[in-house]
Amino acid sequence: MSDGDLRVCWVGDSYVAGAGDPLCLGWAGRLAARAFSAGRPLTSYNLGVRRETSARIRDRWLAECAPRLREGDDRRVVFSLGVNDTTWAPGSAGTRVAEDDSVANLRAVLDGAAEQRWPALVVGPPAVDDDAQNARSARLDARFAEVCRAAGAPYVPVHDALRASAVWMREVRAGDGAHPGVNGYDELAALVEPAWWRWLGEPNG
Repeated sequence: MSDGDLRVCWVGDSYVAGAGDPLCLGWAGRLAARAFSAGRPLTSYNLGVRRETSARIRDRWLAECAPRLREGDDRRVVFSLGVNDTTWAPGSAGTRVAEDDSVANLRAVLDGAAEQRWPALVVGPPAVDDDAQNARSARLDARFAEVCRAAGAPYVPVHDALRASAVWMREVRAGDGAHPGVNGYDELAALVEPAWWRWLGEPNG
C-alpha cells in the first residue's frame, strides 16, 4: 500500500457523472463522501461523460487519468460503461457499439490499467426503461463479468438488481427513461458499496 494520497478516477458515462441527481453526486460522489466519513479521505476525480460508449472511454481514459494519478500515491480507477453501447443507433441496423467490440474495449482498458499498476474496479451497466435494451445490457453484463474474472479485477453487476427495483425503475420512468433521482442513486451506491470497501482494502499495485 502506498503511503501517499488515495486518488481515485471514476471513468465512464452519465451514471458516473450523476445525470438526473439533484444532489449532483451520483453513485460515485456518494461512495467518495462515505469514504471521507469513514476516515478514508481521498482525492476523487469524476470523469463521467454523457452518452459515452466504451469505444470513446477506451480512447480517452488514460490521457485523462495520467495527470491526476501521481507517482507515489495510492492510485486507482473505477470504470463503469456499457449502457450507451447497447443503445440502438438511429438510422442504422445495430447498436452504437457491437457486443464483441464492447467486450474488447473493456479488456483493453483493464489491460492498460494493469500496465500502469493501477487497481481497477468495474461496475456493470444499469437498467433503463426499455425492455429490448435491457436484454442487450444483460447479455453484455454477463460477458463483462467474464472479462473481469479473467483480468482479476472486481466486477459489480447491478443490472438485474436495478431492473427488479421498484424505486430505481419508478425514478427512471419519471425522469428521462434512463437516469434516476436521489433514491435511485442511493440504491446504486448501496449495490456497489460492499465491493468498493473490499477494493479499497486491497494493496495498491
